[in-house]
Amino acid sequence: MVASNLSGVAAPEYVPTDPMSRVRAYTSPPPRPGGWTASRPGELDGGQPEGLGLGTSGPDQGYAYKLASSFEDRVHLGGVSWEDAKAGCTAVAMKRSALFGRAPVIHDLTAAFTIFGFLDADPADALIEARRKHFAEVRSHHHYAERRGLVDFVETAMLRKPHTEIAAQYKADWRRLFAS
Repeated sequence: MVASNLSGVAAPEYVPTDPMSRVRAYTSPPPRPGGWTASRPGELDGGQPEGLGLGTSGPDQGYAYKLASSFEDRVHLGGVSWEDAKAGCTAVAMKRSALFGRAPVIHDLTAAFTIFGFLDADPADALIEARRKHFAEVRSHHHYAERRGLVDFVETAMLRKPHTEIAAQYKADWRRLFAS
C-alpha cells in the first residue's frame, strides 16, 4: 500500500508516496488593502510608560514565586510573616530580573532577601523596624500600593549590580541599598 500525500501533512522520507499524486504547496492568503496601525484604545504609542509606581515588565515573572519557596527554611523573619517576606522580596526580585530583560533566576531572589537582611541571622535593629513597617500586609492584593512602595524603596542602581556586590554592600552599610 502506498501512502497518499493528498492530506497536505508532511511525512518522513521512509514513508512511501505515490510519485504520481499531486503534492499540495503553500500559498499566501490574499493581501489586505492598507496597512495595520495601532488604533485601538488600549494600544500604547511609544512603548511602556516608566515612572514611580508603574512597575517594570519582564518575561515569566511568576517563576520568582516558585524560586522564593526555596528560601523558606533559610530566612530569619524577625517579626515579619513568611508570606509578607515572600511577596515583598519576590516583587523586588521581579523588578531586578526585568531590569536585565530576562526571567527571574535564583540570584534575583538572593539579592532581594539579602537587601532586607532576611538571610542575616542578626540584622540591625533599625533594619528589623524598617522591615516591619514596609512589609506589613504586602502579601494582600489590597496592599498593592504598599508592595509597589517597597519595590521603589530599593535603589534601582543597586539592583543592577551582581548579587555578590549587593551582599558586600549589605555588610558594609545596608542603608545605602535603599532610595533616600
